[in-house]
Amino acid sequence: MELALWHYPVLFLVGLVAGTVDAVAGGGGLITVPALLNLGLPVPLALGTNKFQSSFGSVSASVHFLRHGAVSLRECRIGIFATLAGALLGAFAVQQIDARILRDLVPWLLAAILLYTLFRPRIGTEDHPPKLPASLFFTAFGLGLGFYDGFFGPGTGSFWAIALVLLLGQNFTRATAFTKIMNATSNVAALALFAAAGLVHLGAGLAMAAGQLIGGRLGAHLVMTRGARFIRPIFLTMVTLTLARLLWTNHTR
Repeated sequence: MELALWHYPVLFLVGLVAGTVDAVAGGGGLITVPALLNLGLPVPLALGTNKFQSSFGSVSASVHFLRHGAVSLRECRIGIFATLAGALLGAFAVQQIDARILRDLVPWLLAAILLYTLFRPRIGTEDHPPKLPASLFFTAFGLGLGFYDGFFGPGTGSFWAIALVLLLGQNFTRATAFTKIMNATSNVAALALFAAAGLVHLGAGLAMAAGQLIGGRLGAHLVMTRGARFIRPIFLTMVTLTLARLLWTNHTR
């Protein structure tokens, strides 16, 4: 499928905005997927292209967090392997199982996250003692949320962030850095499957990836310099938008 020349700078800007938002609070797919669908790409091709371009943003943000000491690969190694395994299992399972149960359940889980965060204004503003050992947490949530991201996907970053805050006692800044590492892992795993099936529009993907590379670094820089008070309202906004999108999708079905 060929695109008009003017589509490429527009896609670059979409990638830039989405990469910035996604690095701060997740939810960049709410911007990129509709943009790709509006170009007329078939749904499987749009989803594969989205994974291609979003992988650049999540990896770019992850590198920035790693370089500035917000997170280390050693701390994440169990989560990376568990998330990789979970994402591959989820991507396989989605071809075998109806995703309707998750479609109906996830909006309720996002609504619970939204209400809890709204009524606990100090949550994520500072570190607290962890409620679970890190190895157990990353094994369980890596497999579970990796599987979810490969199987269904919307709200994965929100689930990671709130789990890290509540169960590992992290502040929002640190939780965002860890979340981006896990997002990058599941994005790359899913991309490998889409690419193997030939479901990536290389022109659109590269244009958006260029924007994502810049946006991912910019968003990560904002997280590191502005801190938890900056992240919280954007996190709440993206959770709300994801919830609204899922409710609307379920309703129209």
